[in-house]
Parts: sequence; C-alpha cells; structure tokens
Amino acid sequence: MAKPENTKAYTLDFFLLCGSNFLFFASFNMIIPELPAYLSSLGGEDYKGYIISLFTLSAGLSRPFSGKLADKIGRIPVMVAGVAVCFIVCLLYPLLSTVGGFLLLRFFHGFSTGFTPTGTSAYVADIIPFHRRGEAMGLQSLFGSLGMAAGPAAGGYMASIWGVQPLFYVSAAVSLLSILILYRLKETVKDRERLSFSHLKLGRHEILEKRVFPPALILVFSVFSFGVVLTIIPDYSDYLGIQNKGLFFGIFTVSSLAIRVLAGKASDKFGRIPVLKIACFIMAIAMILVALAESRWVFFMGGVLYGCAIGMNNPTVTAWTIDLSLDKFRGRALATMYIALEAGIGIGALVSGFIYANQVDRFSTVFGLCAISACLAFVLLFFFSEPTRAGIKIKN
Repeated sequence: MAKPENTKAYTLDFFLLCGSNFLFFASFNMIIPELPAYLSSLGGEDYKGYIISLFTLSAGLSRPFSGKLADKIGRIPVMVAGVAVCFIVCLLYPLLSTVGGFLLLRFFHGFSTGFTPTGTSAYVADIIPFHRRGEAMGLQSLFGSLGMAAGPAAGGYMASIWGVQPLFYVSAAVSLLSILILYRLKETVKDRERLSFSHLKLGRHEILEKRVFPPALILVFSVFSFGVVLTIIPDYSDYLGIQNKGLFFGIFTVSSLAIRVLAGKASDKFGRIPVLKIACFIMAIAMILVALAESRWVFFMGGVLYGCAIGMNNPTVTAWTIDLSLDKFRGRALATMYIALEAGIGIGALVSGFIYANQVDRFSTVFGLCAISACLAFVLLFFFSEPTRAGIKIKN
C-alpha cells in the first residue's frame, strides 16, 4: 500500500505536515476554554458534559471509516476532509445559537479529529524509518501540542477582548491555513483507489484491528483524565480566581513539549512499555495534586506534571500501535487506537459532568477518579509485552 520507508528521517513533507498539524490543533482548541460559559449563556449549563463527549462520540464513530479510507484512497484526502469539517463547523457556531444547534455542531465537529489525526499518523509512519519512529511521533506530536498550547491561551485572550463570536471565525481561518499546507504534500499510498460508495461499507473485520488492542486499552485508561480536564478545568480555574480559563491548558501543553521527543527517543531505545509505566505514574501524581489544590500554584504544578505525563504517553502509544500493525492495515490500526482515545476522553467527559453537576465541592472527587484510572493503566502494563524491534527483543 505505502511506499517503502525512506532512509532519511526528516523530509520537507514531514515538516510541512507538522506545520499543518500545529494549525489544525490550534484551530479547534482555541474555542474549548470558552465553550462552557458560551453554552451556559445559551441556557445549557446542565449540558456541559456533552461539550466534549459529543465531540469524541462522532470522532470515534468516524475512525473506522477514516482508517479504511486512509488505506484505500490515501492519507492526504483523509486529512483534508477532517480539516474541512473543522472550517465549516466553526463558521456555523455563531449562526446556530441555540442549545440544540450548539450540541449538534459539537457532534459534527468531532468528525474533524476522527479523520485528520488518523491520516497524519499513517503518513508519518510511511515516511519515517522504523528505528526513528518513536522520535518522529514525538516530534510530530510536539507541533500538535504547540497548537494545543497556543490555541486555548490565544483563544482565551481574544475572547476577553472581542468576545466569543469573533473567536469562532478566527478558528475557521486558522483551519483554512492548515488545509492550504496539506495540498503541497505528496501522497504516500500507491495504487490508490477512487472514492466509491463501497469504501463507506464496513465489514465486521474492518472496524477494529485486533493486533493493537493492548496499546488501545492502555490509552482508554490513560486519557480518561483528559476528558475530565477538558470538561471541568474551565470551571475549576474560575473557582480558583484564574481569569484566563485557558491558562491551565497552556501550562500542561507547554510542559509536554520538551519531553515528547526525549520520550520518543527513550521508547526507541528502552521500549514502549517502560516509558508508559513512568508516564502513568506521573499522571496519577499530577491528578492527586489537582484534586487537592486549594491554591493556583498547586493547581499549576499539577498541570506541569500532567503535561509531562501526556508528553510521554501519547507519542509512545502511537509508536507502539504502529509497531504492532501490518503495513497494509496501518490506517485501520491507527483508527483503532484513536477510537480508544475518543472512548477514554468521552467517558471521562461524561462521568465528570455527571459527578461534578456544577457543585464546586466535587472537584476533588472527579480528579481523584483520574488518579485511579492512571493507576489502573500502570498495573495493566505489567501484563503486556512488545514485539521484536531491530532484531532485539525488548525486555520489560
């Protein structure tokens, strides 16, 4: 399906993809800190848990299709389709200004992340040599994290000056720039098929890739906390007197930046599972700090540690997934991983919204559950092993 891996690690296409990835993640993350208050202004304060859960539901539902399409018609069309959805939906937010309209758009907005990251990860795996895979995933996710950091911080600042309505249009403009970069990339899938209705039909074996169930399971438990963070942190920030509700997002994302490439290199050398064990342990500590925070400094310290955990976890799980996958089903394998990602985030968002229920005395309970979930992922890692890489069996 894909061209043979290059011996050269990083090409112009790789860095163009990284730039597009930065803009894509910045575009939809810049509105997230403002969405809970915006939904409340529409009269939907009881539906805050749906802001993230509807988004992740549609993302998860679209993953099997994006995985199949990435393998059949190419990586770039799948990436472009996802970013195009982001562009269109952001233009519609100011127009559908009812609770029902907002929730409908949140559902459709999730299709953007259901498509673009699947195509992006598969593209990177196609052009990066096997022995540099963890490092490359760390670098690629570094640009995504920069977008996740810049987006909420810039969005919170712009909303404080102009309000939330212009912010939606800025988000659409940023996603449009991401699309323009993608059109300069060269497709890596040869023998591409023309898009047809048959590509939208999924057989029983085309939905999930069983070979990558171990990293997918770990991902469900390790990203449960991310759904909670996206849902509850804006209100928690307000409770602690922090005016910019995107500041926590910026802090934990920036703290993940430097460690991503380092963690990727470490996973290439020492194995995926040892790195993931450390990540889950740090994540549990971070969530305990956030749960017990009575001051903004403890709160932000938890954010720093959480960023370190996320920076180690995400590229390592992606590299592990690719290690286990077959080349011809790489898109499906990555789609399976992302289904697990959306499931973990969506469950975290729903559970946290239900337990929190706008009661500030329940913050510690919600983030305590996050610590427990990270501990469960840590324990499960002792039951899995890794494939042979570079002719050497990695010992865990």
